[in-house]
Amino acid sequence: MDLSPRTTTDVSSDAPAPAPRRRIGAWLMLGAVLITGGVVVAKFLTSAIDYYCNADEVGVKDQCSGDRRLRVQGTVDQGSVTEKSTGGIASFTVTFAGASIDVDYANGAVVPDLFQDCIPVVVAGQLEGGRLIGSSIEVKHSNEYQAENADRLDDGVSPACQLDDDAVVAEAGVQRDAVRAGPSGAG
Repeated sequence: MDLSPRTTTDVSSDAPAPAPRRRIGAWLMLGAVLITGGVVVAKFLTSAIDYYCNADEVGVKDQCSGDRRLRVQGTVDQGSVTEKSTGGIASFTVTFAGASIDVDYANGAVVPDLFQDCIPVVVAGQLEGGRLIGSSIEVKHSNEYQAENADRLDDGVSPACQLDDDAVVAEAGVQRDAVRAGPSGAG
């Protein structure tokens, strides 16, 4: 049995060290995940800072003033909708509790099919110089919502969209009387 120490040869000088490709790939993957996560979080936080305001609160409440992103609730004023020459909505006015705000929607997203005068909407956009530069519109159209929140909708209705209650009652009375009388000449 030989107990003499072995001699070693220096292998580092003979063969090149393997390239750390696995390390570079892992760092690149980690970087991509962190960047993607950062973009998602930034997008979420950006949309989370939109303040919900009624049209009558714009310029009155601190959260609803200044040049910031808002979601403004109100009813589209009758006759206020102007269209672009290329089609689509250019601008309109929303009213809530007697206060109105003009909305510029020339560069906004596609307008919902149900959008029209005298309908409650929520307009998201940027407040600039007392005018809302709209980027999207949400239309409130559910009968269930209207039944549950009738008091809120009454506040939001533009005076131009409301019918005179006396005229409605009088018209209903005339129609009721006409039905009772039956066709002319019957008697």
